[in-house]
Amino acid sequence: MTVPSDTSPAAVRCRLDVLLGDPAHDLVDAVLAAAGPARSTTVRTVRPTTVTVRPSGAVLVRYAVEVERTGRGIARETLVAATGSRIPDGAAVVAGEVGGAAIEVGLWRWPHDPALPALAHVLDCGRLRALLRDAGIATTEPITVRLRSYRPARRAVLAITVGADDFFAKVVPRAALPGLRRRHELLADSLPVPRLLAATDDGLALMPALAGVPGRAALRHGDRLPEPAALESLLDRMPPELTSLPSRPSHRDRARHSATVLALTTATDDAGRARMNRLADAVANADAGDHPVVAVHGDFYENQLLLRHGAVTGLLDVDTAGPGERLDDWATLLAHLAVADGAGARAWTGDVLRHLERRFDPRHLRPRVAAAVLGLATGPFRTQQPGWAQRTAQRVAVAQRWLRAG
Repeated sequence: MTVPSDTSPAAVRCRLDVLLGDPAHDLVDAVLAAAGPARSTTVRTVRPTTVTVRPSGAVLVRYAVEVERTGRGIARETLVAATGSRIPDGAAVVAGEVGGAAIEVGLWRWPHDPALPALAHVLDCGRLRALLRDAGIATTEPITVRLRSYRPARRAVLAITVGADDFFAKVVPRAALPGLRRRHELLADSLPVPRLLAATDDGLALMPALAGVPGRAALRHGDRLPEPAALESLLDRMPPELTSLPSRPSHRDRARHSATVLALTTATDDAGRARMNRLADAVANADAGDHPVVAVHGDFYENQLLLRHGAVTGLLDVDTAGPGERLDDWATLLAHLAVADGAGARAWTGDVLRHLERRFDPRHLRPRVAAAVLGLATGPFRTQQPGWAQRTAQRVAVAQRWLRAG
């Protein structure tokens, strides 16, 4: 379903007021009432856990809901509400009027995400056992499934334990599965990327868990980290066939996207929105050089690496692998380190910069880092972190420092 969206700050604020304010309780009531007798369920709390705003003005909110059911005690539910172009086909739609403006809200309960039909299937024990059996994993042992991440209407990752063996299920929209499968096929021959054990037409990919400690945990614990030359070797092993796949937006386009989202969600007046737009213009107009198109990871940062004794044992989330400029992979890593806390992040940043400045013009690197930091600046609001306004301002300031340094 595609619903035209008014991108004015006032229209976006109206949607946010509905989805983050008191009307959210009514929306949750509507979903739960459709699932069973309304008189048996009382909504106690509705807490937004993620709030995604698109440049189109569309909004999507994920809620943690606490309900009390007659004779069954307290239960916790996950519900999602979406507006505008974020409403997927198959969502229950509630229409109304707020402040004289019409609004439609699409709603669904976890795990019945209409954009991720395989999600409910992987949580069905019978279907999961059949999938494992098709992958050659026949077992009568108990199966444990734990949610690792969920981006409504986009993807979910679940950890599956069968006896002593660990697996991961990634759930994506049906249309995204062929590309995901192709990337794993291309990468598994030359990089520590898991081969898919099974895939289903409705968007589920099953893969083995890889050994190693996530890079973010290694950084936090002061573990040994890969040398930049080892990371360069890893990236250089990306197969050239990836360049035939669709490309991601350029760092300039991503900067404008992020600035628009920041202007809609965090700027409180026209002057603040103008500052965001000027920053995006400065990033877009900075000299980023001309670099060859090569195979890139597309979202390369420390937590996409599994490590053991400083060596990379796993490369994760290859959904974005495709054609691009190598400098953008490095810029993404530096952006994540720039917003991380601790001496370890600063030390690794220094190592990476010394390595890169012997290979690239620093002027070409820094606007790309600034663009990636702007993307990360949307995170505190999106995840509704306490003090998100201050955290956002800090990240915007980091982006400005990287740009000025160029």
